[in-house]
Amino acid sequence: MTRLIDPSLKKLTQIMAEMGEMVTECISLAIDSFLSGNDTAEKVHELSDKIRTKYFEVEDLTFDMLLKYQPVADDFRLIRSSTEISYAFSRFGRYAYDITQVRDLFGDISECRNDSLSEISKKVKNMIHDAVQSFAELDIRKAAKIHEDEKFIDKIYRERLPQLIELKNTKCALAEALLLRYLERIGDHAVFMSDAINYIVTGKHRPTKEQIISHRSPNM
Repeated sequence: MTRLIDPSLKKLTQIMAEMGEMVTECISLAIDSFLSGNDTAEKVHELSDKIRTKYFEVEDLTFDMLLKYQPVADDFRLIRSSTEISYAFSRFGRYAYDITQVRDLFGDISECRNDSLSEISKKVKNMIHDAVQSFAELDIRKAAKIHEDEKFIDKIYRERLPQLIELKNTKCALAEALLLRYLERIGDHAVFMSDAINYIVTGKHRPTKEQIISHRSPNM
């Protein structure tokens, strides 16, 4: 039986799926801008603007749903968390754009690429993919993995920053410091997003290990 709220929930799910696809592409293009030297700023800026527009759509839709239908339980958690997740998506788009601006500021910085930067970039790409998938599938196991990946990123970030002071290439030192900061912030927002996914599924932002182990995604 179709409920009055169901068409709005379907629309919300569709918008969030579109945002997830755009975010994944946006982050990937931004990272490519410094790893390969490609100028992706225009495309990233375009995607970032679209993501932000979608964020406002989600805000308006969820506010309307709360007023009209006064949802409870699972529906309420999904609606509330969608606003938090859509905000995380909008921040991903903003940080992706900021990353491309580093290239615009310093020029081609592919020469500054190193193992630490490549490693943290790959990890961030994987985190975004897992974050988008964990929301699409409501899979708290994937959400839990994001927390572990974020610890790895923080470790590299803390270890690498002091080393930049010793670099003789000032351009690379400054560019890498900015890139690491933006990538680290993307990781932080991915964690906020994973907490919101946990809340949708379990009613808790940080579920127990037992809840995670026993969890089965609705799509499984």
